[in-house]
Amino acid sequence: MFSTEQQLALNKLTEKLLDGQETMPAPERADALRRVINYHDWRYYVLSEPVLLDVNYDKLFSDLKQLEKEDPELIKADSPTQRVARALTEDFTQVAHLVAMLSLENSYNADDLNDFDTRIRNLTNSTEISYCVEPKFDGASIALVYENDMLVRAATRGDGAVGEDITNNAKALASIPLSANFSAHGIHRIEIRGEVIIQRDVFERMNAERKTRGEKEFQNPRNTASGSLRLKDPNEAAARKLEAILYHVSLAEDKDGKNLLAGKLESHYHTIEILHQCGFKTPMHELKVCQSVEEIQEFLALWDNKRNTYKIDTDGMVVKVNSLAMQQRCGATSHHPRWAIAYKFAAKQAQSKLLDVEFQVGRTGAVTPVAKIQPVPLAGVTIASISLHNEAFITDKDIHINDTVIVERAGEVIPYIIGVVADLRNGTERKIDFPKVCPSCHEQLIKPEEEAVWRCDNADCPAQTEERVIHYVSKDAMDIDGLGRAIVIDFLQRGYLKNVEGIYSLPYEEIVLLEGWGKKSVEKLQKGIEESKGRPLWRLLNALGIRHVGVTTSKDIAGHIKTIFDLPGLSPEDLVNIEGIGPKVAKSIGTFFSNEGNIHLLEALRDFGVNTENRPEDAVAKNNKLEGKTFLFTGSLQQFGRDRAKQLVEENGGKLLSSVSANLNYLIVGEDAGSKLKKAKEIPSITVLTEDEFLALIAG
Repeated sequence: MFSTEQQLALNKLTEKLLDGQETMPAPERADALRRVINYHDWRYYVLSEPVLLDVNYDKLFSDLKQLEKEDPELIKADSPTQRVARALTEDFTQVAHLVAMLSLENSYNADDLNDFDTRIRNLTNSTEISYCVEPKFDGASIALVYENDMLVRAATRGDGAVGEDITNNAKALASIPLSANFSAHGIHRIEIRGEVIIQRDVFERMNAERKTRGEKEFQNPRNTASGSLRLKDPNEAAARKLEAILYHVSLAEDKDGKNLLAGKLESHYHTIEILHQCGFKTPMHELKVCQSVEEIQEFLALWDNKRNTYKIDTDGMVVKVNSLAMQQRCGATSHHPRWAIAYKFAAKQAQSKLLDVEFQVGRTGAVTPVAKIQPVPLAGVTIASISLHNEAFITDKDIHINDTVIVERAGEVIPYIIGVVADLRNGTERKIDFPKVCPSCHEQLIKPEEEAVWRCDNADCPAQTEERVIHYVSKDAMDIDGLGRAIVIDFLQRGYLKNVEGIYSLPYEEIVLLEGWGKKSVEKLQKGIEESKGRPLWRLLNALGIRHVGVTTSKDIAGHIKTIFDLPGLSPEDLVNIEGIGPKVAKSIGTFFSNEGNIHLLEALRDFGVNTENRPEDAVAKNNKLEGKTFLFTGSLQQFGRDRAKQLVEENGGKLLSSVSANLNYLIVGEDAGSKLKKAKEIPSITVLTEDEFLALIAG
């Protein structure tokens, strides 16, 4: 962005502006301050090579703010002082991308890359093809639009066609120029794609500070970056130390609206050079132009070793056809461009010491062993706790306390112990003894013959009560705003809550006196609890925490009864006649409603005014587009969340299944689909769809 001569001149100008001896008219001084501040922002945020002390930077920034305050006409749209908005963002409006943001096809081995290369040669009818290979940054996708060199819009990926307008928050990121000299390259309007990330060391410092303040720590850099983009206060977004890395030009036009891609702009590498010259943070120094699959593989192997020490989380590399003209000849499907492929690294593994095992009691009484390991960083997060599932899992893998265990993140999400390193045993290992009594209430545990799980059968068990209340107030159940997990636990410990029905008789006059509470927060809590009384019957059914009864089954049941008090009178045969309910679920429902304590609970909820009836207005509006068809989703969905996906199926008359079987009609796959996809391919009657194909099916 700045030549050596320009940098020398700006460094000298900085010294003159700081020593106070440089006298010039206010407009010229304001312009000089803007130029040096933008220069030092570039060195700090893009190059990570600052040459100015923070205190001196702050003085320059303060001088510019004062000049603009004294004469508002000096304020320019691209002034550094305009980065942080003065007001909160009320809403994030929906905006259409100029070019659809597609997903990428995934590959995991050399065969996939060879197949990709063969397809490209066939599509382009060429034997001379070069590829750009660059890191696949693990962050939140964004699209920036510049017109006349000025940033006019920033948006999230959204569903690929439409995203949310986050321009205010984007302006708060110093790594995103408010203006860029695209006109020097003949570009009038340009749309750029990139990723907003948080560097690992920054994320660790942020969590350390939050822990010191007693605040909840963030889960991982990717989710934190994504959530930060949608904060209503741009100042808070700026405080998160987000950075934007720009890696793709999706549209470039001159003043006449002529497309410059595959014309004046010849290659992907050329576009990255332009972005780099215009002051953006790019993968310029991380990418490589390769002439063969063999060269690509060598570069991938290099990065597979490098990624653990790289300052930014990466989950793979992206291979792109370098020639823009060839990219256009290759085209795209409705899901992904044909000219690019994402090479995913193998699941990350790490070794750690198993320090202890804790036994946790869930809302249904299931006792789950949880391994406490020596904290180890893995795929962007620090792992300290891992579920050991059940006693059989521990026995089958011969896991002992003090063992060195191999930890993996399945799909780079769920931590899992895949085994132990027996060769590192030194005699200090101890057998894990599964408890015979409940860790919470000390009642004798039971283990039904048909199950692998030990259970506590005491309905008054404190641990079960805690989890039942937490489930009752959760989003998919009664969805009580203002009553989250931490608050439930606190209220139980204080004695404000003893059971589920106690939610509706909380002592608000005492709560308002607690530290961190006030009149408004208590009013919000009261409102959330009051609103829960009017929830549809299916939500109450799900909130009760009946084993094997989730959202879908609750909706199936609610549609076949008038009131919840009809259920105790239904036989197992009656229940099995309800579509979607098998013998196992019917037995669980019968057991729940044969318990006198559960009937008393329902009567108490009814007396508090909680809806227990199936009302006409609560019926899920459906059409019959998917009637008689069954669906299952797997992998990381990009266009909608799991809740929305399930809602789409149900609204259109379809039914959701929980596993792959011959009863499944459609498997919808997102990114990183695993064993379910493999199993589905072995059953000819199952149709595998992408997210786009699923939406097209609904659209008819």
